[in-house]
Amino acid sequence: MSILLIQSHYQDPFSMNPPAFAEAAAQGKLITVREMELTEAHFAAASGLITTTHLDQIGFLRYAPAVASFLGRGGRWIFNGHMLRPILPELGAYIPMPQPKRADFVQVRQFDHPVFTGIDQRMLETNRGVAGFYGRGHNPMPPGAVAINTFGSAAVPVDWIWARPAGGEILSHAGNEFWGCGDDPDIKKQLAGRVIAWLAGELNR
Repeated sequence: MSILLIQSHYQDPFSMNPPAFAEAAAQGKLITVREMELTEAHFAAASGLITTTHLDQIGFLRYAPAVASFLGRGGRWIFNGHMLRPILPELGAYIPMPQPKRADFVQVRQFDHPVFTGIDQRMLETNRGVAGFYGRGHNPMPPGAVAINTFGSAAVPVDWIWARPAGGEILSHAGNEFWGCGDDPDIKKQLAGRVIAWLAGELNR
């Protein structure tokens, strides 16, 4: 079993992704499949799944049974972006923050998930001094989900983890891929490595 990275753009996938992903691919832990070439068999062979902000969510709906089966076997999925076409009935559509100001982008760690353990979340608030790249809203949390990182005094759950009652886990991040945010290359490297480790089952919640 391996981690499936769905490539939803035409650039070399590793030109936009960190070295940890290339290392995982070289080790056979991760396979990249272009969205146009995706089949149900890819989900059947996967134990982890990465989807990016570029995912064609309308087209992805055709794989709803395969995704449910993947999760039912205990698969782990990291969803990045705005959930606009929820693939499972428990999931909801993205909710943007209304007219956010800088204070609304302050990040607070609510749950010490192993992907983020020891990471100073404030280091991810800005890219080159500009806030908002990490996210500007949230994907609604299904019943039983736990907020990991929140925005501002309203505690907007930009990152959450859901241990699905029927099996599997979804880590939702309502923004650009979080391992590409911030300006500290060491933190980006740490996050990318932990993404691979968590999806491979080497880190537990």
